[in-house]
Amino acid sequence: MIHQINDLFATLDGYIGGAQWFVFLLLGTGVFFTLYLGFPQIRYFSHALKVITGRFDKDGDTGDTSHFQALTTALSGTVGTGNIAGVALAIFLGGPAALFWMLVTAFLGMTTKFVEVTLSHKYRDILPDGSVSGGPMYFMKKRLNISLPNGKLLKTGYLLGGIFAVATIFSSFGTGSLPQVNSIASAMFASFGIQPIVTGGILAVILALVILGGIKRIALVTAKLVPAMALIYFVGALSVILYNFDQIIPSFVSIFSDVFSGTAATGGFLGASFSFAFNRGVNRGLFSNEAGQGSAPIAHAAARAHEPVSEGIVAILEPFIDTIIICSLTGLVILSSGVWTEKHENMFQSADTEILVGSYSDVLEVDQLKLAEHISGEERISDFTGSLIVADGRIDLTHFTFIHARSVAENILVTNTKSGKPFTGMIPVKSGLVNFEKTGITVVGVSLLHSATLTTMAFEKGFFGHNGQYIVAIGLLLFAFSTSISWSYYGERAVLYLLGATWV
Repeated sequence: MIHQINDLFATLDGYIGGAQWFVFLLLGTGVFFTLYLGFPQIRYFSHALKVITGRFDKDGDTGDTSHFQALTTALSGTVGTGNIAGVALAIFLGGPAALFWMLVTAFLGMTTKFVEVTLSHKYRDILPDGSVSGGPMYFMKKRLNISLPNGKLLKTGYLLGGIFAVATIFSSFGTGSLPQVNSIASAMFASFGIQPIVTGGILAVILALVILGGIKRIALVTAKLVPAMALIYFVGALSVILYNFDQIIPSFVSIFSDVFSGTAATGGFLGASFSFAFNRGVNRGLFSNEAGQGSAPIAHAAARAHEPVSEGIVAILEPFIDTIIICSLTGLVILSSGVWTEKHENMFQSADTEILVGSYSDVLEVDQLKLAEHISGEERISDFTGSLIVADGRIDLTHFTFIHARSVAENILVTNTKSGKPFTGMIPVKSGLVNFEKTGITVVGVSLLHSATLTTMAFEKGFFGHNGQYIVAIGLLLFAFSTSISWSYYGERAVLYLLGATWV
């Protein structure tokens, strides 16, 4: 079942998130508005800082939250696993150049946020109880209908707004909760041995106490939570970057030097092409700051303001804080520590594993090239189908190559999951894929790391040493939990739009 779900999402990602048209459409929108509006992310940046202080507020402004509270609520929705796991995944997939494209996405995304938040605030609804509800579904409904020659109105905006609202409800569970709470539970189990079901239960209760109080309570919590969690993470990141101060300049150089050429093979990293770094950098950049996704405008619509554009100006700060500052810190931690090219012992996951026909080495340049082309999909190596022979926990890999986490795996040990003893027998493989859980085995070995695990390892290479893992665990807890708070609110607003307040 898990493999079928993974295959479904991988297929969808191939057509949407992994498709070339997706990143060009996203960046193209940002480029268009940046040029059309005359680089507002630069011109209005200092003004945005003044607006969030309340300097231009007027008595009688309609809304539920202050500018600062709206910003922190939206930031709590965007600052999440993407800032910790997403950056690590981007570098793991595309090398240091992927971080450059994340930053480009953020720079253009500052304008995209400016536009979508301004529209959301302009076309928001004031509800009978005096509260405010807004978001892309509202300005779609009001402004994207088509007037026909016969005088009738084709309600395309209603349809598009409804589709967006339904997608937002799914995302409030998906983007907003599932990966967030899963990351927290995994980090708590790895760092403190707390069972995932306990973590999930506690978070459900705390989350309920916050979101059942509505946007005003959410805003009060996020206004305190977001600055606190940013400060903790900032101090932890600096402890690693300054500890590896001799690698700061080389890390900066690596981000920009291979932007148009791709990253060559280094250590266990088998290289990445320009197109892959570009695609995944933009992809992870969107996941991190959500510019153009339509989520943050729902939070900003609740802000008290007499001019919609003033709230749009505030939104310029979001991608800057989320991606240009926090994601850059994570990227520099990973690059300066050097862990992104190093293989470490870890427990292998079936989804990250592939068995190839033939014996290849990541030390020989000719093999590096073949493996890199295989991983990028340019020229595939034949996948193995059959059975791997295992004797006393060791696999006979004379004629095969065991790939895990896009690297050649080493020192592989197979044990029986139930008994914990070395496994002896056969492991069935179909088209290069193997299901460890179904076979009843646990596989441990040395390979590259990715996502939150890679970031955790990087944070251990600083002044705090092994204790650096707790900074990541706490950071994940705060970042991911704050995301769940905001996305619960986004889902609530979508339900209200579709069905009314009684169904919330």
